[in-house]
Amino acid sequence: MRLTLTSMAVLAFSACGSPAEDASVPSAPAPDSAETQPAPDSLHQSFTVFDSHLDIPAMFHTADYDFGERGSFEEDGTQVDLPRMNEGGLDGGFWVIYTSQGPLNDKAYQAARKHALQRQLAIRELAAKYSDDVELAFTASDAERIAESGKKVVFQSMENSYPLGTDLSMLEVFYNGGLRMVGPVHFRDNQFADSATDISATHDGLSPLGEELIREANRLGMIIDGSHASDKAVEDMIALSATPIILSHSGPDGVYEHPRNVPDDVLIKLAESGGVIQINALGSYLEELTPSPERAAGLQAIADKFGTDYASMPPEVQAEVRAARDALNAEHPAPRSTFEKFMEHMLYTLELIGPEHVGMGADWDGGGGVDGMSDITHLPKVTAALLEAGYSEEDIANIWSGNMMRLMQAAEDARTADITSPGTVN
Repeated sequence: MRLTLTSMAVLAFSACGSPAEDASVPSAPAPDSAETQPAPDSLHQSFTVFDSHLDIPAMFHTADYDFGERGSFEEDGTQVDLPRMNEGGLDGGFWVIYTSQGPLNDKAYQAARKHALQRQLAIRELAAKYSDDVELAFTASDAERIAESGKKVVFQSMENSYPLGTDLSMLEVFYNGGLRMVGPVHFRDNQFADSATDISATHDGLSPLGEELIREANRLGMIIDGSHASDKAVEDMIALSATPIILSHSGPDGVYEHPRNVPDDVLIKLAESGGVIQINALGSYLEELTPSPERAAGLQAIADKFGTDYASMPPEVQAEVRAARDALNAEHPAPRSTFEKFMEHMLYTLELIGPEHVGMGADWDGGGGVDGMSDITHLPKVTAALLEAGYSEEDIANIWSGNMMRLMQAAEDARTADITSPGTVN
């Protein structure tokens, strides 16, 4: 029988009754008896399994992608579709409205806003087209009902709030379309916050407008996502937000020092506040990976010819880019990290702050994936590795979705906006 989201959220919430204790002295794993424990694959399928950062919406309007048909990472580079969700036991999660960073001016804001609204529409169109198999979710209770029905759960998140411009009323527009998680920043500093990968430190954390964004997200009842933000910006979000925040696809700096990874002291603050980090599987954040000189030259040549804003390219140009990359990959493959290194990051974080504050956001179709876990069909291996490490079924249920849904419920409970029906279209 499926372990329900309600039971997982209760377990996670009760475990977080004293978050400071959770962070400083994580509960020791208590392995189940080997005689009573079901087979890992069977147990995995019994969990409600969510990923907090699914970048596949970028593929929805490309000519050669079909969500209903099984793809292959080795053949077409894709990682998520409906057949593979069933095979890997992925019940859904947060589907991303991603916009690349551009200039900070009104003309650029308007173009980015149009792009983001189109991306949100594409997600909603997917839910309508595959309504027998997937369904939009607006609340934690929606997610439980949808998962119990056997359909896939489609929450929406925004990676980079840049499309909002300086008009925070737009956040409510996206909320009314189903947005329930918002991340202020991406690879470069913007109007809201400093980025982990921008050395400028324009705002020394959140900007005044970024502080307003956090308060508006709290008012609407949205989870705040600190992935891609600088350490100082993450600390600002933790201090300012009325509800715990999430790092939807991040990792621990204690395993590999990288600007996108989070130092131990910030992770402990995150846990003390009740927050959650979802471990990513993007190889260059897991360990040092150096491309061959030939590959580096090939990548630069592609960037010089086509630019780097893939999401904004016309479909025919995207096809040219993919063909160029496929040819380069065949001749000079990219160096890849491994499943074992991914699990090292996850187990390190679990030991540091406890299973009530850790989940998985692999960055599928956004650069995530490693040797031994190239797409979502390999998710049962994570469950098996967690069992082997001694984590209980309750721990694993929380890791897969309970912790994330606790944050969703907390955001809903703290909502103060006068909105009569969350998610205006069901």
